[in-house]
Formats: sequence, structure tokens, C-alpha cells
Amino acid sequence: MADGERLICASEALVDGGLGVRFELRRAGESLPAFVVRHRGQIHAYVNECRHQDSELDWNPGEFFDSAKLYLICATHGAVYQPEDGLCIEGPCRGARLMPVSVHEHDGRVFLSE
Repeated sequence: MADGERLICASEALVDGGLGVRFELRRAGESLPAFVVRHRGQIHAYVNECRHQDSELDWNPGEFFDSAKLYLICATHGAVYQPEDGLCIEGPCRGARLMPVSVHEHDGRVFLSE
């Protein structure tokens, strides 16, 4: 592991359109819930907070995708987000974006870039 990296999970833990992996992110001295998912072969990570109101997105821990496994959806407000860029395309916060988290994947593992 290089300086400024923190292990999140093994790459195999992220199946395309499957469960996401939740982790804690430290920013400006506070801890924020975050998650990483795989969509169309790529990993994407965001702060786990709906842009409509302060609530976590997942239905149950790690369940971020809609039933078709195409979009991220807020369990509380029904906001629908594109996994690749976090843009809300439907719901009460249309046009807003999830807060991205910098992650990368190498050697069979997913890392937070701190």
C-alpha cells in the first residue's frame, strides 16, 4: 500500500450491479459514511448521503442499486442517481450530484485515495 491509501475491500467483493461496500471517510476531522460500487466494470464511490436531505441511500446495508441494477436509488426519497457520475436524474433533487470519493483499484484490491 502506498502512502495516502487506505484499503476498502478486495476487488472481488464488488460484483457489477451487486452490493456495495460501505466504509467511513474522514474529512475535515469528521467521519462520513461512504460507499463504493461496481457498475459496467468500473468502481465508483460516493459519500452515502442523499442530496435531497441528510439520509443514507441504501435500503439495507450495501443495497444501493435499483431492481434493474442500472441506477443508485435513495431508499427514503426515491431519488435516482447515475452510478458513473452521481448525477440525480429523477426525484426531488434532480440535477444535484452525490459527493464523489476518490478511490482506485489495483492488485485485486480497492483503495481510498486519502
